[in-house]
Amino acid sequence: MMKRTALLALILPLSLTLQAKEGMWLPTVLASIEDDMQAMGLQLTAEDIYSVNQGSLKDAIVLFGGGCTAEVISKEGLILTNHHCGFGAIQSHSSLEHDHLKNGFWAGDRAAELMNEGLTATFVVRMEDVTSRMMEAIAGASDEAARESALAEVAEKLVAEATAEGHLNAVIRAFNYGNSYLLIVTETYRDVRLVGAPPSGIGKFGGDTDNWMWPRHTGDFSLFRIYAGPDNLPADPAPTNVPFRPRHSLPIALDGVKEGDFAMIFGFPGRTQRYLSSYEVRHIMERQDPLRIRMRKASLAVIDQAMRSDDRTRIQYAAKQSRISNAYKKWIGELRGLKELDALDQKRA
Repeated sequence: MMKRTALLALILPLSLTLQAKEGMWLPTVLASIEDDMQAMGLQLTAEDIYSVNQGSLKDAIVLFGGGCTAEVISKEGLILTNHHCGFGAIQSHSSLEHDHLKNGFWAGDRAAELMNEGLTATFVVRMEDVTSRMMEAIAGASDEAARESALAEVAEKLVAEATAEGHLNAVIRAFNYGNSYLLIVTETYRDVRLVGAPPSGIGKFGGDTDNWMWPRHTGDFSLFRIYAGPDNLPADPAPTNVPFRPRHSLPIALDGVKEGDFAMIFGFPGRTQRYLSSYEVRHIMERQDPLRIRMRKASLAVIDQAMRSDDRTRIQYAAKQSRISNAYKKWIGELRGLKELDALDQKRA
């Protein structure tokens, strides 16, 4: 089937010596810029980052809960993600008697790790360019309806082929306005347990004032563990499940970084908007973002007042308030940045 899904991608920061290479890159094309990245200081190969046949960096990068990125940091399925990404799970286990939001939570052993209904961890198994097969299907299409029908039919066949093993999922993503297509095969684990989280005074230090601002002083992290069946395949949550054994895990470096070190972001940004037209940017600046900001400002006024009334309400609305306020601050900053950088005039030019 063809639908939207989060996309594993690598983002390179702007470099004065490599301006043409900054931006968002799919892992499947990294071989084409491997020399440039290594010239900037990368000590890995493209195969070390993305490989289908052996464990690679992609096998330690997790789509957490459908909207966040997490990293596998142990051979026993331990994953690290942001505090705000785990906030909903932390809230679900909080009560007046056990206020994990306020006081934090740390499992003393595996038996104390907390199950989370509906929380998932998804890995990208492989990505494949299927443009030629999609284009062959529409070669004789007489109109748009026939074209869409042909695309849907071949997409269904490709997904069926890719998921024949039974425990895999797959989607077809269209790129460049339907001129190229990518098959993305994934594996989703359904038993993800809360291991630890700091108190909100650390995990949300600075609150909305510091959110989306840099430098940050927030301990924005939480720890979870992926569990699997005895065969290491995805399984429904059960006490008999065992810690997941990853193909690759990230080592923890304690020596820090220094100015000029190579840096990249590898995760699930989902999409890029850098190629929007001036008309689309104008719509965002004049209609979309202002409307989003007004709606969330009104919602927060009601929710914040209710949360201040008592601890039970504070706990019940914590995750919803956090999601709304995060988006509220983001769009305020986005609108301000677009104006200060004259983004609309630059697009028109």
